[in-house]
Amino acid sequence: MNTFKKSSTNSSTNHYKYKRWMFVILGMIMFMCLGTVYSWSVFRTPIEEQYQIDATLSGLPYLVFLLGYTASMVITGKLIDRLNPKLMILIGGIMVGLGWFLSGIAVSFNMIIVSYGAISGAGVGIAYGPPIKVISSCFTKKRGVAIGLLLAGFGLSPLVTAPITKALINQIGVNNTFKAVGIFFLIVIPLIGLYFEKPASQKEDINDESKVDNNSTHEVSILKVIKNAKFQGLWLCFVIGASVGLMIIGISSQIGEELFEIDSNTTAFLLSIFAIFNAIGRPLFGWITDRFTPFISAMTSFILIFITAGLMYMTKDYTILIYIIALSVLWMNLGAWLSIAPTTVAMYFGEANYSRNYGVLFTAYGIGAVIGTPLAGFIRTQFGSYQYIFLPIMIMAIIGMFIALLTLKPKSKLN
Repeated sequence: MNTFKKSSTNSSTNHYKYKRWMFVILGMIMFMCLGTVYSWSVFRTPIEEQYQIDATLSGLPYLVFLLGYTASMVITGKLIDRLNPKLMILIGGIMVGLGWFLSGIAVSFNMIIVSYGAISGAGVGIAYGPPIKVISSCFTKKRGVAIGLLLAGFGLSPLVTAPITKALINQIGVNNTFKAVGIFFLIVIPLIGLYFEKPASQKEDINDESKVDNNSTHEVSILKVIKNAKFQGLWLCFVIGASVGLMIIGISSQIGEELFEIDSNTTAFLLSIFAIFNAIGRPLFGWITDRFTPFISAMTSFILIFITAGLMYMTKDYTILIYIIALSVLWMNLGAWLSIAPTTVAMYFGEANYSRNYGVLFTAYGIGAVIGTPLAGFIRTQFGSYQYIFLPIMIMAIIGMFIALLTLKPKSKLN
């Protein structure tokens, strides 16, 4: 009898290990679909030509997308703890696909802002949280790595989706591309969502996992979370990390062409390299957060940002190697913060209200988009060169290090 029970337990444990890694793999595929927003630059020129608008206006759907994405993360954060992940991913997937499809039948640019920006952006925010919640609940010791791998799908998306959508636009036009991608998302995202299930409140013990520490299981009200110095510090650090990352992602091609005189075809290829580093930053900094502390991962990120921005600001030798190294590091650091933030929330404030807490924290990403995206254009207009954006980036990195030192450095257990 004991042998049978032991065999049954081992079988159940092995099945659980297999299933939780399947969550990660399927989640990565789904996040590659959701991360197609990072390929928006492929659509900008055709949109500008079709609707006779300038480069500033063509960035509006992207900005509205990021704001819709952030807002829906906050609004639906509490629902993730109540509803089945399948339902949340179904709703989000339908909205994402519908937003893309409606953009293909748009009769005005304003309609694209609503369909692609608001509808699709909100859909991504709804579908984004459930896989993170499920995977966070399935892993303890390796949580940061698992979440980082999941989020790597979002970062890798332009590596796959940019050339595909570019080829489709050349073959069938921008409107039909919107429709084709929309139909694909309407089918694929809900299908992947069928695999995800609400995690059990009491997780099985896994042989290679240690128990969650006391801080991980400590649950507090949302008001106490917001008032907590660690949360406030993490939020401010996330704002800085997102501001820098989103600013650089939006002007990477222009930096290469203007400062380094690199042709557009080469910069388009290099964006794929940067996307790989964006993806690498997610599991890498998830591992650093797991292995060391959120403070160490935050300080590492800000030090890298400061050194890289300083190199770009002070260099007189505009070689392509400097461009590749600097932009790779800066793209990686956006991925870093999209892994540090969710991993740290689970560490500090527990699992039961994880989605609610991370939803509130994710407002930092939206604020970062509002700060970073317009700031780059403003500095370029005022000073005539993108080189001058790296001075405020250096200042932001110093501020980030100071905030991390005050709020994230381990001192005592959470009050």
